[in-house]
Amino acid sequence: MVRSIHAARGPEQFRRCSIAPTPVPLKIHVVAVGTRQPEWVDCAFSEYAKRMPREASVELIEIKPEKRASGKSTQQILTAECTRIRAALPAYAELLALDERGSEWSTRELAQFLERSLASGRDLAFLIGGADGLHADLKRAAGRQLSLSRMTLPHGLARVLLAEQLYRAMSLLRNHPYHRE
Repeated sequence: MVRSIHAARGPEQFRRCSIAPTPVPLKIHVVAVGTRQPEWVDCAFSEYAKRMPREASVELIEIKPEKRASGKSTQQILTAECTRIRAALPAYAELLALDERGSEWSTRELAQFLERSLASGRDLAFLIGGADGLHADLKRAAGRQLSLSRMTLPHGLARVLLAEQLYRAMSLLRNHPYHRE
């Protein structure tokens, strides 16, 4: 089962001009294992997603976790979740796996990455694994592995933290006063 949550936003309208090409907004997909998060997680994620500027949108794709009481091994659980994640991935999106052992970026580094992604026109998919993390195949397929913290975070909090940092990075690119250094 895959459930998508879209931020409540108005229609995307771009001026059409015969001189310059029509800008294509960056689509950022957060693909996360787990379907039952506390209400505050859904509210906070949606709040940051709806704040995103026209140039970028954030969509949450929730993946049903494999049942832990099924008697399956950790590897079997990771394989089942990997299959579900792959089925939900948007075509041609650049994959970024969230992992506590990944690279730590500053907000400015994330903003620079998003700026390059805006210029390339390629969508992004940030992957958040389940209780046992992400399958090694997904980590290998990802262009980058990022860490939000060296500490292990609850999955709901990781969603909110990622959404806030995406908004903060975009506000930095737009010289919005939300981010201060």
